[in-house]
Amino acid sequence: MSAGRLPRWVDYVLIPFLNLAAAFLVSGLVVILIGENPLDAVRILIWGSLGYGEGIGFTLFYATNFIFTGLAVAVAFHAGLFNIGGEGQAYVGGLGVAFACLALDRYVPWYVTLPFAILGSAAMGAAWAFIPAWLQATRGSHVVITTIMFNFIASSLMVYLLNNMLKKAGSMQPETRTFEDGGRLPFLNDLFPSFGFGYAPVNLSLFVALAASVLVWLLIWRTKLGFEIRSFGANATAAVYAGISPVKTIVIAMLISGGLAGMMAINEIMGSQHRLLIDFVTGYGFVGIAVALMGRAHPVGIVLAAILFGMLYQGGAELSFEMPNITRDMIIVIQGLVILFAGALEHMFRPAIVRLLTPSRPLDAKEA
Repeated sequence: MSAGRLPRWVDYVLIPFLNLAAAFLVSGLVVILIGENPLDAVRILIWGSLGYGEGIGFTLFYATNFIFTGLAVAVAFHAGLFNIGGEGQAYVGGLGVAFACLALDRYVPWYVTLPFAILGSAAMGAAWAFIPAWLQATRGSHVVITTIMFNFIASSLMVYLLNNMLKKAGSMQPETRTFEDGGRLPFLNDLFPSFGFGYAPVNLSLFVALAASVLVWLLIWRTKLGFEIRSFGANATAAVYAGISPVKTIVIAMLISGGLAGMMAINEIMGSQHRLLIDFVTGYGFVGIAVALMGRAHPVGIVLAAILFGMLYQGGAELSFEMPNITRDMIIVIQGLVILFAGALEHMFRPAIVRLLTPSRPLDAKEA
């Protein structure tokens, strides 16, 4: 093992585990400071997310959103890009889902509408990522800045469209009409009653997210395009010297990233809310950054990290109910600590582990 290089199990398992353990340790100290028992808090959090069928259902529902946004961030990562516009891309992706459902829900069953919703959400999300991608590729405008700004533009655009063009006639609510059955994905509890998911809105989009994970793995590690994306992300100068077009690579990677983020809207709009409404994204795009970091930009890791954040969302709701001193704001603090240690402090333990696992090299005669 060369200096600074770690075995894959250390890089993909041990370091994320240590980061997560550190985050929960600090969170435990915060819980102690407000006068609660951290062990009881962990027990309630785990029980609330995995202890009964409906809790599991909600955990998987949230995890579905995080899989899509985590994959979106990961594809951009592999190209050396930092797409933090998943929030806006998912928001605009809701338009693609809504257009498909509003056009077809009264005429065809849901399984005919679903492919159009997938294509519509991916196309709208990709379109929203295109301008930042083009500016980065051709003008050098940093994709972080442009995608941040496009999040705000998307929010304003959706408010305008829902209030002035898409709102149901005679309604004061900024939302579309409720979809008919042809625009609603079945809940998993209706398809598999034995699972006992109860009223949890987990739906068939979970399987769409898992399929997207497999396709991303095939794309990144089993195709020529994926090799070009990884090569460009690893060393842009060498990739250009090898004949890889930077404009093509940046634009395509960002289009795929935006399309994946846009597909998050399938779970919320077609799977749960059954209408397009204001602020349905609620931070899922930003959490996808932490999911991608913790999952090491690999689809398997992203699925596992998405489930973890789904547990934090669902278990946190139970925790704030069972322990009133731990408010919903405190749950956000705990989630923020996990994001901090998984993201900003992601390499905190790496130097020590490298020194521990890298055998010391004996001095040769010249050095002696």
